[in-house]
Amino acid sequence: MKNTSKIYMLALITFMVSTSEYVIAGILDKVAASNNVSVSVAGQLITVFALANAFGSPLVVMATTKMNQRKLMMLSLALMVLGSVMTITLLGFGFLIASRIILALGSGVFAIAAKTAAAKLAPPEKQAGAIGTIILGFSAAIIIGVPIGRVVATTYDWKLIFVGIGVLSLLAIFVIMRTIPATNNGVAVPLGKQLSYLKNPKILMGLGATFFWQLGYGVMYSYIAPFLLTVTSISGRELSGALFAFGIATLIGSKFGGFMTDRIGNSRTLVGGLVVHVIALVLLSTITSSTFVAIPLLMLWSLSAWSSGPGMQYNLVWLAPEASGIMLSLYGSFIQLGIATAAGIGGIAVKSTSVLAVSWIGAVSVAIAAIIAAVSFSLNSKPRNYERAI
Repeated sequence: MKNTSKIYMLALITFMVSTSEYVIAGILDKVAASNNVSVSVAGQLITVFALANAFGSPLVVMATTKMNQRKLMMLSLALMVLGSVMTITLLGFGFLIASRIILALGSGVFAIAAKTAAAKLAPPEKQAGAIGTIILGFSAAIIIGVPIGRVVATTYDWKLIFVGIGVLSLLAIFVIMRTIPATNNGVAVPLGKQLSYLKNPKILMGLGATFFWQLGYGVMYSYIAPFLLTVTSISGRELSGALFAFGIATLIGSKFGGFMTDRIGNSRTLVGGLVVHVIALVLLSTITSSTFVAIPLLMLWSLSAWSSGPGMQYNLVWLAPEASGIMLSLYGSFIQLGIATAAGIGGIAVKSTSVLAVSWIGAVSVAIAAIIAAVSFSLNSKPRNYERAI
């Protein structure tokens, strides 16, 4: 198998493991009903996954620095198999939380290992493109995995999704064992060194904008299924189509954000995208009575939200070009922290008020991110050569 084919294979496996994270948002009502808990309580499964991913995955990688890339990926996929089996066989919400932690560790570790392996499989001049190919797996999980998961949960049983993930993870172990070379993992960056960059106020502001942006996006996304079923006239079967349209818009948004950053600069693209993000969230809670209105607004929200990703990452890399890897690692951790906080706050809001509250909370949070970003850019008097972030 050629190295290019191996990279695409890793992207395909990334799609599968990432689906284990994102699919819950699309079937949250089904999971809540089968476990006899409220939607707000079920939403904490997203919080638990994100926290385990943010804190647990880097610790596992640091603890296994002597393990080669092939063994690390096989270990992560073994965790995926274990987490899937627990999800399917163990009854009770407590065991479901435990299985989400195991799946989060497996998914997070595989993502880190896959990016590293892809870069080593590609020639030096194509390493960035190889990492970008792996990132497509994450996007595909939202575009394809979530809608398919909704169809399966509506037609059969939501646990069948994890039967598929478990079986595919088991097969992937043997594929990795036969195709991926046993390259060294490299030296891990100490946590203390990563945290030292937080002393830079501009970096801290960039991470703060990232956190509030993801919180605003995540608080709505975590409860997107019950929100649409409650606020709009959309049916359970139509929801799968709406989620697919949403996924397509995420991919367009990422590409559009990078394109506009190259054309008009990072500050205009990022702040402008955040403002549109706020407007879309407000409109979703005020005028989405029909499906014909809801789906275009859903796509506008998704496009504007994901258009901010390239700018957020590039801003951090530009602030510390000598430590781009650390910056992107911190970016990933703050993304997961935003997701975890969003699910927690959203759960409280849904339980105490109504599901409508999540869009308003999201709008306020993204507005805070826009303000932080605008202030941060105003402090940077040095001109930039804007390029698309990896």
